[in-house]
Amino acid sequence: MTEPPSANLYDLLAARFPADRRAPCFLLSDGTTVSYGDLETGAAHVAGRLVAEGVRPGDRIALQAGKSPESIMVYLGVLKAGAVYLPLNSAYTPAEVDYFLDDAEPAAFVTDPPAWVAHARTHAPLDAAVARGGSDLASLIYTSGTTGRSKGAMLTHGALAANALALHEAWGFTPDDVLLHALPIFHVHGLFVALHCALLSGCPMVWLPKFADDEVLAGLGQATVMMGVPTFYTRLLANPDFTRGRAAGVRLFISGSAPLLPSTFAEFEARTGQRILERYGMSEAVIITTNPLHGDRIAGSVGYPLPGVELRIGGGEAAAGATGVIEIRGPSVFSGYWRMPEKTAEEFTADGFFLTGDVGHRDPDGRVWISGRAKDLIISGGYNVYPKEVELVLDELPGVVESAVIGVPHPDFGEGVVAVLMGTGDEAAIIAEARRRLAAYKTPKRVVFVDELPRNTMGKVQKNRLRETHARLFGA
Repeated sequence: MTEPPSANLYDLLAARFPADRRAPCFLLSDGTTVSYGDLETGAAHVAGRLVAEGVRPGDRIALQAGKSPESIMVYLGVLKAGAVYLPLNSAYTPAEVDYFLDDAEPAAFVTDPPAWVAHARTHAPLDAAVARGGSDLASLIYTSGTTGRSKGAMLTHGALAANALALHEAWGFTPDDVLLHALPIFHVHGLFVALHCALLSGCPMVWLPKFADDEVLAGLGQATVMMGVPTFYTRLLANPDFTRGRAAGVRLFISGSAPLLPSTFAEFEARTGQRILERYGMSEAVIITTNPLHGDRIAGSVGYPLPGVELRIGGGEAAAGATGVIEIRGPSVFSGYWRMPEKTAEEFTADGFFLTGDVGHRDPDGRVWISGRAKDLIISGGYNVYPKEVELVLDELPGVVESAVIGVPHPDFGEGVVAVLMGTGDEAAIIAEARRRLAAYKTPKRVVFVDELPRNTMGKVQKNRLRETHARLFGA
């Protein structure tokens, strides 16, 4: 295997492509394939077009489009040209996109990758990738902005390479694998976690535009690894055609981007005989912890820090097992927020640890357990209430499909604990049962039933929207 000539992430990925470039990369749902050679050639023409049109190293290139092999040709071509890739959610409205374009000031904005790549083929391909250093910017990923305007997390070539190599090893990827890829590619999960593991292996991907039951069930017949959000797994379990036999050829099911309910973990194991591997990550650091490939995967835990990741709780001063804000340091952590030096300074400690904003603890074995976001912490009557602890109790009650616990203004307690439940039941009975298992200050003061919980595109419950909706539940 040849060593890449620079720290450009493209060189690392391309060095791992199969020697026979005719090997399939994308297995499409219409039965056609796109080879590694096709991918490499498309990326080279994209890079050639960018350079010919005056794009310089460090310039941003934005893409907002549906999922296609050509989108990945654009991504890799941007890297090869030394530019910075900016993926945008395909669901963003024009008004929302305007904010990102004004903030990032991209040199080009791609909205039709197939047409863009077709035009790129009229340009000479770029033979060698533009040399980049490990600290040079590779991608700009905007966070969801639930507590203010979206921030652009700056991810370098070195950070993405370090995380990709660590995951590739941790999850045991080989050229014999086939990855079922039904994730969107505007998010780190589908773009960096799933895609990079496959490209570093030179293995094929069952490339699905989105999660559709029939296509996923068919794809499982070819796949050895599946990555998904918890919603993927609940939808599979709701389908009677998803049997132990359907899952038999898959060596690893991975879940992330939102918490996996212990009940889903248990039901999946009962159905398939396999334990889902849950991991923990975020835009600012890609993947931070993972349950082990070999060894116990425990429901509710996100496992151990990846090699190279330093993780501490509450500044390292929290007592063993105590809950606090998770802080991380390591080669895969982002370098700061785009054009927001003050915000960047606020989010890093003096000794270089990033304050994730997630609250959790480590057990005596070193496993990490997430309690929720620091901004979701409820302070009721002067006591701290961690929503996850209450949700675990509520999720076990008959009739409850899933719970989301929030704090809303309360005239006596400052914040009152409210449980928003998908499912059915009697409010008074649920409160009484919760009180049997929880201290009074943790027990919900009200229970609200809903048909669906609001979620972002990756399936994570949007508690900020629930707090807004129920802000006046206890009066002004």
